[in-house]
Amino acid sequence: MAKTATVYECQQCGYQTPKWLGKCSDCGAWNSLVEARAETLTRGKSGENFYSLTSKLAPLDEIGTDAPPRVLTRLTELDRLLGGGMVPGSVILLGGDPGIGKSTLVLQILSRLCEQGGKVAYLSGEESADQIKLRAERLGVKAKQLYVMTENDLSRALPQIEELKPQMLVVDSIQTVYQPDLGSAPGSVTQVRECAGKLLYLAKSRGLTVLLVGHVTKEGSLAGPKILEHMVDTVLYFEGDRGQPYRILRTFKNRFGSVSELAVYEMRSQGLVEVTNPSELFLSDNPELSPGSVVVSSLQGTRPILAELQALVTPSSLGMPRRVTVGVDSQRVALLGAVLEKIVGIQLGGQDIFLNVVGGLDVDEPAVDLGVLMAMVSSFQGKALARRTLVMGEVGLSGEIRPVAGEAIRLQEASRLGFQRAILPKKGSQEKLPKGLELERVANVGAALDLL
Repeated sequence: MAKTATVYECQQCGYQTPKWLGKCSDCGAWNSLVEARAETLTRGKSGENFYSLTSKLAPLDEIGTDAPPRVLTRLTELDRLLGGGMVPGSVILLGGDPGIGKSTLVLQILSRLCEQGGKVAYLSGEESADQIKLRAERLGVKAKQLYVMTENDLSRALPQIEELKPQMLVVDSIQTVYQPDLGSAPGSVTQVRECAGKLLYLAKSRGLTVLLVGHVTKEGSLAGPKILEHMVDTVLYFEGDRGQPYRILRTFKNRFGSVSELAVYEMRSQGLVEVTNPSELFLSDNPELSPGSVVVSSLQGTRPILAELQALVTPSSLGMPRRVTVGVDSQRVALLGAVLEKIVGIQLGGQDIFLNVVGGLDVDEPAVDLGVLMAMVSSFQGKALARRTLVMGEVGLSGEIRPVAGEAIRLQEASRLGFQRAILPKKGSQEKLPKGLELERVANVGAALDLL
């Protein structure tokens, strides 16, 4: 019998080599090479590549722009996240930790599309039809145009899906479906790449929206080859602690809209409920701020979110003081500590510094520099800021306060939430600012600390 040709393939990047190596020569991952059968590219009956989208060379001026309108899911936060709705023919990749609510969210999306008269399909490789039916009853989903199929073999599922011609297809998950003509196991680099390629071809050629649910690794990145994120049009990440009811949906890639957007959801017994005013979640209910607490504004895409930043500065009993930060860049905190010691003269070398953003929000942007600095000094000196005060500004290495982007919309959000005062950089925005806010403009760190 002829010996089957095999190669060793990296499960991180897809690099192939005829011999086993302890370390991948391409991406540098250790113990990631797995033996697999050498495969040739799947071809159709005519001998052409299966993934080929027939097209001819044409001048750019002659190419039409009669694209179909976006499809609204009627989930306001999700439509805003996607840039105004789903684009027909697009491929969306949704990742998140196990049990975070990915299957719940996609079932609610399919339900809303069915309510508008659309025909949708749900291909599940992880759950049985009975399990999906139980979840649908719990969520109150009664959609006659929602077709469910539990199948791992993509070659048997695709003909039925093409015959149905749905408006949207959900594959839950991409790591569980496989092609039987490939020798590797489901979830391997080869299977994920080939299955995603066929689904991509299906979406582009038939004009239907495909949503792929993806697993994540223990490091928090999407499982499978990195090329999966390059192939799709939109990458969404579902984040949150399963012990907390709130979930955050972030955009990391979007060919049809802006990135760095986020949407906040609350997990309830009837499913995921949109939180239209997330700033209230990240602000303390206590009307009086304690020493070390400062309210900052973080611009998440086009949405300003106000969050409470808490600092605790206490004398250290260790030879090397601790610097613990949650939600803030630790390197930025070290930089601001050096500015305090050199410019202001506040010695923090023997102090433990703990920083935390209430609600688990990440505020990694220069606009929160002044808030971080004032929170540390407030805790160190035991002085609190006046209530309903917003702080924002970028701090330079020489102690100057630099302007921030989106000053007007940040102040509008603060005014809407009832804030009465704001500490801002000296050079402000030329846009029209909201009335009713007392603006304290400061040029350097020393002037800002005088307001404590």
